[in-house]
Amino acid sequence: MKLGSLLMFGLSGMAFGIWAQAPVRVPEGVKAHRDLVYVKDGHERHKLDLYLPETKSDELLPLIIWVHGGGWQNGSKEGCPPLRGGYVEKGYAVASINYRLSGHAVFPAQIEDCKAAVRWLRAHADEYGLDAKRFGVWGSSAGGHLVALMGTSGDVKAFDVGAHLDQSSRVQAVCDYFGPTDFEVFVKTPGYERVANVESPEAKLLGGAVLENKDKAARANPINYVSKDDPPFLMVHGDADKTVPLNQSELLFESLKNSGVSAQLHTIRGGGHGRPGFGSEEIAKLVVDFFDERLKKGATKVVALTTESVAEEGEAPPMNRGEGRRIPWEMVLRRDDKDGDGTVKKGEFSGPAGLFQRLDANGDGVLTREEVER
Repeated sequence: MKLGSLLMFGLSGMAFGIWAQAPVRVPEGVKAHRDLVYVKDGHERHKLDLYLPETKSDELLPLIIWVHGGGWQNGSKEGCPPLRGGYVEKGYAVASINYRLSGHAVFPAQIEDCKAAVRWLRAHADEYGLDAKRFGVWGSSAGGHLVALMGTSGDVKAFDVGAHLDQSSRVQAVCDYFGPTDFEVFVKTPGYERVANVESPEAKLLGGAVLENKDKAARANPINYVSKDDPPFLMVHGDADKTVPLNQSELLFESLKNSGVSAQLHTIRGGGHGRPGFGSEEIAKLVVDFFDERLKKGATKVVALTTESVAEEGEAPPMNRGEGRRIPWEMVLRRDDKDGDGTVKKGEFSGPAGLFQRLDANGDGVLTREEVER
């Protein structure tokens, strides 16, 4: 893989996390409120970005909250597909949140943070012109897991900790792109046994290997919290996904359907973990229509749909993918220069080891501006 490809945006963020994302360009007519602190005196990751129309609407806006992927160990709020997809122009407010990664704290810190962000947004809904009764969530991969868990655990008080406990952390619509839903089934699926390894992202999330921590895994499974009062779900998953098996979405769909929850599972034949298949106009329209029906029109009809499409060559790139955009040295330095000496050493680098080796041109174990910019 060429270095330029490594430094391009990616939908899932599973492999490269923060290194696959740079601050999103704010479209004309959109006002950005960046780095809003949603947990007072909390972790540095307790921040979110909120995007609103520059011209204030007389009507309260439905909100779509993006939750990034990155294997729970990488990733950033910076790459925000709903913003790139024009959702603010379509009449929505858009939020993109950071949460503590597995290197900062193990589960349930991640879902506690997501719910804290929802409560904060509800507590400040009047200030920003948000409709507190119309919150949707959308995420991919690890973010898909978290939004699915947000959807099914609306009645689980144990995950609501911290401030604004007078506000609900429930959401009204969930769009889950290829998120894990049952970790034990995941690791036992033929071809995905590597997830059982203690070094896997799933093990790092739980604080130990999945099959040695079944109780912890069960607590993190969205499927274990399904109840009839859950919000409508749209799940999109590729049947050629080599990172998260299709059965993860299939199992959740069946559980939702059996509980009387509105759910649609859209399978992309030949679709991978973000690509190919997810950059098509068909999938973009599928998601827009889902949020429009559930958040704008307030549709309450319960459906149980399975639909499919075929991944096509030459499709448009996913909407948070930048062609050839590279990570600025200043961002690398700000994130990883722990000792403040103006360089980034191998032990400080938070990106993938393979990427460090590619950047470290002279092999001395230290990155400089010249090497990164080259």
